[in-house]
Amino acid sequence: MSGPLDLEAGAPAHAPSYYAATANGLVARPRLQGTVKADVCVVGGGYTGLSAALHLAEAGRKVVLVEANQVGWGASGRNGGQLHSGQRRDQVWLERRVGLDDARRLWRLGEDAKALVRGLIDRHAIACDWVPGLIDVVHKASLAADELAYAEKLRRDYGYEEIEGLDRDQVAAAIGTPRYFAGFRDRGAGHLHPLNFALGLATAAETAGAVLHEHTRVVRVIEGRGVETEGGGRVEAETVVLAGNGYLSGLDPDTEARVLPIRNYILATEPLGRERCDALIPNREAVSDSRFVVRYWRLSGDGRMLFGGGETFGLGDPRDMKAFVRHHMVEVYPQLADVRVDFAWGGTLGITQTRTPFLRRQRPGLYAAGGYSGQGVSIAVLAGQLMADAIAGDTGRFDVFARLPVPRFPGGRRFRAPLLSLAMTWFALRDRL
Repeated sequence: MSGPLDLEAGAPAHAPSYYAATANGLVARPRLQGTVKADVCVVGGGYTGLSAALHLAEAGRKVVLVEANQVGWGASGRNGGQLHSGQRRDQVWLERRVGLDDARRLWRLGEDAKALVRGLIDRHAIACDWVPGLIDVVHKASLAADELAYAEKLRRDYGYEEIEGLDRDQVAAAIGTPRYFAGFRDRGAGHLHPLNFALGLATAAETAGAVLHEHTRVVRVIEGRGVETEGGGRVEAETVVLAGNGYLSGLDPDTEARVLPIRNYILATEPLGRERCDALIPNREAVSDSRFVVRYWRLSGDGRMLFGGGETFGLGDPRDMKAFVRHHMVEVYPQLADVRVDFAWGGTLGITQTRTPFLRRQRPGLYAAGGYSGQGVSIAVLAGQLMADAIAGDTGRFDVFARLPVPRFPGGRRFRAPLLSLAMTWFALRDRL
């Protein structure tokens, strides 16, 4: 547990989440005033930007990071906290789409990402409730054989020994519900307190020499000369890193056309007590399922169910967020119908058409990354490191991601979100068939 829970606690600028109420190191950072000079200006104070700032500063670069709200305010401080293996797309899809060689490189980059997160936690003593273990489950009987075959494929073709297939009875014993048909346990994955991890990265970046400014919204990128901010501030820098993911509207049209924001929702119940937690997830792993609009859950350090489910697509938040997510939770765990929900919150994440991340050198001096599609706890942190490497001249790993196909969403700026909403509604209905 990260600290004592006070239902009235948490910085007002953060979402009214369980994470904000149990945050470590929430400190105010100054708004940018006037003009400052840097080697690199990083736009965005989430995992990508904080990782880029940390690694650039450690390499001796003068770094200024500007965040429109607070460090960890966006998806990095609100997400499900799950650290998965590999990429958002599985290795079968990647082998077919990009070929065996790049698929293997992407698997290794996924392993690099997990190792980077764990290494940063250890090296900087970040108190973020790290717990190893994640269980992936399928919600249809027709998917069970492929799920078990995939676990075996990772062991056989990729030498990944941390995975074991689970039949229906084994899944039920591991996650306390009979609703799923098969799955696998990934001992090399795990979960953490996402906001505390972001805050720890911010402290590490500042310790390395990066300067972080909050409540500093960028309004324009000036090619080769930095950025301008609301109120007349300016960061003069030859290189700019766009690390705002789903919050970059207006700064780079090409990135915006390929990374679309959607809203996702999470609740936190009252503490359930040890006996009830043991009946739900005895080994305390995280869990995620195979629905297109994925459901994901885990137990917090103080024994709450943290359950994520449901999305909206540019149409605003549900009127009753607690009820919206509770519906998904009770479908999986009818035995939790009686529990109190203490927190419910939403957040914006960036997705791409292919669910592959978008990393690009858009033009000389301008780098962009986003579209992690739910895999950001690992890949966003790695993306920040890879952009720092690329700025220093080492583009090898960065280029593997840059080769991934990430087409523009159809419909232009006006119709992207409505078209996506129709498509996602169809997929959500298909999940129930």
